[in-house]
Amino acid sequence: MRFGLIGGSGLGRTLPIHNAQPVQVTTRFGEVRCFVGTLTGKEVVFLPRHGEGHALPPHRINYRANVLAMKQLGVLAVLATAAVGTLRAEVPPGTLLAPDQLLDWTHQRPLTLFEGEDAPVVHVDVSQPFCPTLRQRLREEAAALGIPLVDAGCYVCGEGPRYETAFEVRLFAQWGGTVAGMTAGTEALLFREAEICYAVLAIVTNWGAGLSPQPLTHAEVEAMMGQKLPAVLQLFERVIAAYDFPDCPCRHTLDTYGDGVRAWLMATG
Repeated sequence: MRFGLIGGSGLGRTLPIHNAQPVQVTTRFGEVRCFVGTLTGKEVVFLPRHGEGHALPPHRINYRANVLAMKQLGVLAVLATAAVGTLRAEVPPGTLLAPDQLLDWTHQRPLTLFEGEDAPVVHVDVSQPFCPTLRQRLREEAAALGIPLVDAGCYVCGEGPRYETAFEVRLFAQWGGTVAGMTAGTEALLFREAEICYAVLAIVTNWGAGLSPQPLTHAEVEAMMGQKLPAVLQLFERVIAAYDFPDCPCRHTLDTYGDGVRAWLMATG
């Protein structure tokens, strides 16, 4: 049983993974390069979301291959980081947030792992799109460390690579959105199909369009990520060290379809 970590290049440089070895995984959706090692005594798989050197923009990430690679490597639970813009004045830059809900605003991305001429038709429940077990562990360990964490909120996932317009920010806020990003929504839905627990720690790096008189720059996003990564790493290490891979509803997503569907997923992975 392995724990998975997904993040940008900043997280990869910061993680103290011991004996990290690159592993090339072949999936039906393409090749994935991961790094396998140990962190706090547990086997972990780190996946640089945007590829090595941060070469892939959000809309070009091969999310399905990433998820199936984690599945093949025996990952049962995944924590991810995500840089997000805030949609609300009460959630300022610098906030750490573990969202519990999702609005998928993407338009062109693949929607499912179950695709192909011989693929079974599968409908999964995503009432709680982010794993409740992992979110509870994040909440508990953040409290123990004295790290402020907003334990709720709706992550709005846009297509990217552009940022939102000022009108979109107002609209998403009226709909109940809390923060906006470009990656974690797609990951959450596909990991649920794969029966892998997944939660994201969102780092609020900037005000959404129209909430600040200053235009948004990528430099300020990177600066805030760098400022917050030490606390994020400390929190992730605590969660992983104490994690005992408990049973979770996320691991039973396909129960109603039987083991044949699970076998198809692994065989085609």
